[in-house]
Amino acid sequence: MQAAAEHSRIAAELPALAREFGFEQAGVAGIDLARAEERLERWLELGRHGTMGWMARHGRKRTRPARLIPGTLRVLCFRMHYWPRDAAPALAVLADPDKAYISRYALGRDYHRLMRRRLEKLAERIASRAGPMGYRVFVDSAPVMEKPLAAQAGLGWMGKHTNLIDRREGSWFFLGEIYTDLPLPLDRPVTDHCGSCRACLDICPTEAIVAPYQLDARRCISYLTIEHRGSIPLDLRPLIGNRVFGCDDCQLVCPWNRHARPSEEAAFAPRGGLDNARLTRLFAWGEEQWRERTRGSALRRAGYTGWLRNLAVALGNAARSGEVIESLQKRLSHPSETVREHVGWALQRQAGDQEPAPQTTLSMRRAEPSQAAASTTHSPVGETAGGPRSPARRTAT
Repeated sequence: MQAAAEHSRIAAELPALAREFGFEQAGVAGIDLARAEERLERWLELGRHGTMGWMARHGRKRTRPARLIPGTLRVLCFRMHYWPRDAAPALAVLADPDKAYISRYALGRDYHRLMRRRLEKLAERIASRAGPMGYRVFVDSAPVMEKPLAAQAGLGWMGKHTNLIDRREGSWFFLGEIYTDLPLPLDRPVTDHCGSCRACLDICPTEAIVAPYQLDARRCISYLTIEHRGSIPLDLRPLIGNRVFGCDDCQLVCPWNRHARPSEEAAFAPRGGLDNARLTRLFAWGEEQWRERTRGSALRRAGYTGWLRNLAVALGNAARSGEVIESLQKRLSHPSETVREHVGWALQRQAGDQEPAPQTTLSMRRAEPSQAAASTTHSPVGETAGGPRSPARRTAT
């Protein structure tokens, strides 16, 4: 009886403890992920994970936390905002075909190490109050179903774009978890508030959101520019536009992001002018320069070859100019066949052999935090039952 009361006290204090370490919200989830397991296995059967073979590894350790970490009874879930306060306006960068659009989460320092260290300290603090406990910290670093767990913990609902949404704070946040054997009382999930809105489906440049709550990673720009290795399908290249690392369109247009607050975390502030950089400038970086400029950054995930490949596609979609052509020609003899092939494609587009890339014209429908009050299209009224979704970050769990 005394232990149960102590566990209730710790659970009640968890949000305040989390805020001490820079997290905006915390919750407690159970370990029953039967529905998420069913959806994940169906997603894999359909091949919608593309070349992400690691999504199919580990068997059911991903969906059964106690198999991954024996003894796990609860998953403590945490949320940290990342929308950069002083970044160049996302819409303006997207609208300029000569600029490189980098997903807002990758403009500052990599979140993995920062959040992991803080979660370790937070877990130690919990243990100092709860007594001996087993735990393991995760930040997008193991087979963990972070979004279904966070939804169970009451941190938000799974939106139609497959990202987690909070009614008060939108969706611009990272997630982290502590697996523990501490039997804390569970938090309650929140209801789905997407209603009849389909803004994210309509805005997706490649139509990767194939149905509400269902995403085909093989068409997702985040997958194509970050996780995918090798050649990007020809029919999707023009649709990528100037997005060289990730894509935020489905979040930019989400009406719930009118309520999002910029991050107070200095580490997530844009570095090196990456929030408003010209394509030709970035394409000119040699490998050593790229390593220096991306040290401690999530941009490392794509690798240097992937970086050049993505930039070549964006340059092919850029306004036709001698500067762009000259920049591309300097990479025609690059050692990577992948880079050379994409450079050749881009030069063909610059020569006018193909139709120019379509430009986004739906800026008034988007809802960046900075323009929240101005966007009233797509009212998030009504509720729907949660449906199938693809795993986290739109391309991975």
